[in-house]
Amino acid sequence: MPVIPCVEPPIVRADTARPDTGRPAPAPGETRASRLRVDEDSAGQRLDNLLLRLLKGVPKTHVYRVIRSGEVRVNGRRAAADTRVQAGDEIRVPPVRLPQREAQAPAPAREFPLLLEDDHVLAIDKPAGVAVHGGSGVSSGVIEQLRQARPQARFLELVHRLDRETSGVLLVACRRSALTRLQEQFRARGGASAVGKTYVALVVGDWPASLKVLDAPLHKYLTPEGERRVRTTTAADAQARQALTLVRVARRLPGYTLLDVTLRTGRTHQIRVHLAAAGHPIAGDDKYGDFALNKRLARGEGVPARLERMFLHARRLRFEHPATGATVELESPLPEDCARFLRALENARAIPPDTP
Repeated sequence: MPVIPCVEPPIVRADTARPDTGRPAPAPGETRASRLRVDEDSAGQRLDNLLLRLLKGVPKTHVYRVIRSGEVRVNGRRAAADTRVQAGDEIRVPPVRLPQREAQAPAPAREFPLLLEDDHVLAIDKPAGVAVHGGSGVSSGVIEQLRQARPQARFLELVHRLDRETSGVLLVACRRSALTRLQEQFRARGGASAVGKTYVALVVGDWPASLKVLDAPLHKYLTPEGERRVRTTTAADAQARQALTLVRVARRLPGYTLLDVTLRTGRTHQIRVHLAAAGHPIAGDDKYGDFALNKRLARGEGVPARLERMFLHARRLRFEHPATGATVELESPLPEDCARFLRALENARAIPPDTP
């Protein structure tokens, strides 16, 4: 059925009567410092996510830099990027320079295969190679393309994210109330929440049967080139984030293992980093994988089928419906390129990883 448009309040209210004084006028392309009051519908959002939505066009690295430097204040105090804002909080946003860009063509309108659609939520089967949103050199992603394809929908927002090369179930809210309730479930997963995420991953090597729980804390950082990366760390690390990944062997193949991977926390690149740190990177992973092996897989060397993407697929998603409370479980079949590679792998000589 079609999505019913819904009118939602703005995420924040700007108190324009309190501009900063005693400072020169902003340079061309630069905003003034502003103070924002968080409304009821925005309560519970992370500070970084709120600012990224407000400061569209400002690079993520700059947004995180002004938060870390203390230039962003919540109720007059410094705040971390993961601070959950509350209704009535006052946020001071420093002046930021907006990029001077030529007018860009609107995102192309695009629909995606639907797994669920009602008045509160959409679930799509995201293909690999499509970013979930624009930014970092990507002009548009799933959410922008959906909005173009559905101009009658007054509210469409991502509930969670998938990496660009990851395929599978992706959830989109069409009401702010649904977004808030679903994000609360995702934050509470591992406890009483019904949320469950299961992925299919093909890893290099023979996964140990006894290795079923990966719980190394994760540390997010930027490379000198400004790219986002994650590494495992220890609990003593001040920036360590708890991460829990459950692993089950689904099938053993020559030189590889097909895994079912369930997330209990939702950290950036969690599955990719945990599996690589265990010595079994995901086949085709261009950030944490075996790069020489990936090139040979992409050329089809040793197996009569090419693997030109990371073999990670969001197979199953379970959650409580934000309006009815009923448990919803969605499944996405393994994409044909991955299924074809598995069939070829079973019937051909496996490509061994590089030996040191």
